[in-house]
Amino acid sequence: MPAAVSASTSPPSVDPTAALDSALRTAIAAVTGLPVGESDPHIRPSGNPQFGDFQANFAMALAKKLGANPRQLATDVLARAELTGIADKAEIAGPGFVNIHLASSALAAALDAFDSPALGITPTTATYAVTVDLCGVNVAKQMHVGHLRATIIGDTIARVHERLGRKVWRENHLGDWGLPIAMTLAALRRAGTNLDSLTLDDLNRAYRAAQMEGRDDAAGMIAAQATRVGPHRIAELEAQNTGAALAQEDARATLVRLQSGDAQLVTEWQKIIDCTMKEVFESAAVLGVQLTDEHSRGESFFRERLGPAVEAFAKSGLGVEDDGAIVVRYPDRERPMLIRKRDGGFLYATTDLAACKFRVQDLKSDRVVYVVDARQRDHFKDVFDAIRMIGWNKLPDGTEAELIHVPFGSVLGADKKPLKTRSGENFTLKALLDEAIERGIREVRARASDPNAPTAGMSDADLAAIGSAVGIAAVKYADLGSDVTRDYVFDLDRMVSFEGDTGPYLQYAHARMASILGKALDAAAHAPPRPTISVAEPAERQLALTLLRYPQIVREVAQHLDPSRLCAYLHGLATSYNGFYQQCPVLKCEDQALRASRLRLCAISKHVMKDGLGLLGITAPERM
Repeated sequence: MPAAVSASTSPPSVDPTAALDSALRTAIAAVTGLPVGESDPHIRPSGNPQFGDFQANFAMALAKKLGANPRQLATDVLARAELTGIADKAEIAGPGFVNIHLASSALAAALDAFDSPALGITPTTATYAVTVDLCGVNVAKQMHVGHLRATIIGDTIARVHERLGRKVWRENHLGDWGLPIAMTLAALRRAGTNLDSLTLDDLNRAYRAAQMEGRDDAAGMIAAQATRVGPHRIAELEAQNTGAALAQEDARATLVRLQSGDAQLVTEWQKIIDCTMKEVFESAAVLGVQLTDEHSRGESFFRERLGPAVEAFAKSGLGVEDDGAIVVRYPDRERPMLIRKRDGGFLYATTDLAACKFRVQDLKSDRVVYVVDARQRDHFKDVFDAIRMIGWNKLPDGTEAELIHVPFGSVLGADKKPLKTRSGENFTLKALLDEAIERGIREVRARASDPNAPTAGMSDADLAAIGSAVGIAAVKYADLGSDVTRDYVFDLDRMVSFEGDTGPYLQYAHARMASILGKALDAAAHAPPRPTISVAEPAERQLALTLLRYPQIVREVAQHLDPSRLCAYLHGLATSYNGFYQQCPVLKCEDQALRASRLRLCAISKHVMKDGLGLLGITAPERM
């Protein structure tokens, strides 16, 4: 049953759904007597454009609640709804679905308002900051593919919150303190390594050597003695165990001196950190991730806060003694959380408690997001629950901070097992990025060999720059474009494709938008600075509706901490734009006003695509 709606030129919202929502909420409240806040019209984009632009699905659930007929309820609501200037047709289908066709004038006006540097995104007025725990490298070890996910997912979450106007603290929680670091430092000192020329390969070798030197075989000795093996084997085990004991003692002594502030050891320790972080920051720069020294706060930063943290739990009664250790017990699970060992040593959990408190109360964050692999689910559940039990999640005005773990899956090889090199070793992040960049450059150079390609004749350096951007986009989009909680298969052949649901496909879409605008540049000099937008054709309407969804998508990514929603949106935008480009002539359009309108649609599309890719940390080349 259609409802006639008169057209008007009254100014609409940048988001047409906001105007629809307000009008229908008011009508539902008037018909039912419910408060406006409980009168959600449940507006969704239409699944089929021929039935309308949006669908309101309030009638059936509300009618069941009120004991009314859903179709009649929908009819009564439409009769009361003031949709003038918003929709030119609204009709009821089936048992009570409401299909709504936006007025073309309203859609064009909304897009005109949307066409601004902000792209319809209103900055938040939030009082507090957002903290994002990302990267999380261990000193003296190379970054591996797991660090890829923690780094780029966290960076995107941070970028999206910043786009919404939030103050964001990026926190790279370094594993830079404790016995493993002391073991490595002691091994380097025993080997006489020159720390001024230290490389990460030197560090990796020292780390592995320290682990081997400190590994005894007490069980092997017991078994050897029980089975009365030959004296040579006994001698070997005695030598191994003696050497391990000496290495362990050297490491413990080094740790004590380091913790006491020995100036020479602290200087040497800092050189180990500097060597590790040099590659971390280089990899971050290659990835286009905002991560520098100012974002890195390691375990060492919290070392003076660990004792007071344990004391606070003990005084509150939440930390209880268990065989000389201090544990936190929970009412809903059997496993306790150990926060101080019997020998007085602290654990990762202790550091995370202190760090979480710091992030809420010192950094004044009402949202603390940890991007850490899925194997740490139980750990973060224990830490977060303990923080809530002791009240460290509360800000001075009583606001309770959200504590959120974003768990991510593994990067797999073609065999569906964790990604390894051909030799069976773990894939380092640097090796993975090098391979992706090499493949991207190869693809771009191959395309440039076509004399008709936009990149034909470009310098080798320019092609290499584009290829590097393509390779990194391929890796990042493949990672961010899927559900972050799931494992995914690393397949460069698919990732670097300029077709399909890939990062290079979106970059290519942006380059095509730039190309058409570049070709129209001379003529544009004689066009009005802000031509009137026309959305008469179905492909123009579809593109306009897609563009206007951008602010809501950005808000959803921030709310749900799900970058894949942005990836899906940008792929949908590229698809809508391609449909528009194929069905609506732009440069060849003889109507100058319509040509100017379509060029403006191209420009807005380019702006949104570049902005969205920027939130993913992906470069948007002008030529490809």
